[in-house]
Amino acid sequence: MLVSVFGSSRPVEGSPLYEEGRRLGVLLGQRGWQVATGGYNGLMAAVSQGVAEAGGAVLGVTCQPFTQAGLQANRWVQKEIRFSTLAERLHFLVSQCDAAVALSGGIGTLSEVSLAWSLVQSREMPARPLLLIGPSWRTALQAFFQATEGLIRPEDQLLLTLCPTPEEALAQLDRYATRAGRFA
Repeated sequence: MLVSVFGSSRPVEGSPLYEEGRRLGVLLGQRGWQVATGGYNGLMAAVSQGVAEAGGAVLGVTCQPFTQAGLQANRWVQKEIRFSTLAERLHFLVSQCDAAVALSGGIGTLSEVSLAWSLVQSREMPARPLLLIGPSWRTALQAFFQATEGLIRPEDQLLLTLCPTPEEALAQLDRYATRAGRFA
């Protein structure tokens, strides 16, 4: 089972957000789930570190424009897949996973969540868990839903699951995997 994890490239090792990402990675690694991240710094490195420390498999999905700008896959990535464009990288991370989890992030993280949500909502890809960790997502979604009152169907809003902690996200993933018969 492959879980894509999205999150900001900005948090540094030792910061609360970094440690939250690392904790998520440890939990996923302990469950034996393969984890794909954007492969670079910040929360991508934190999750990768946690997965690797737990003995799990880390897939880093990178792209040529970032590599040309001097970025390299973080040291915990065990297998790197490099795409020519950011769009190809994004499509892979969103479409090839069995579940997607988003930690706090900026524009890139928002685009990953939005694309996954749109593809599930439009039934272009099968339904899968889309889990958003932390209070920033609740605030952002409340503002978005208020600003677009009546434009987003309640059933489409329910395609996103807000999780206060990595532990709650893991519980949601475990329930999904059990229902899907992929994990006991």
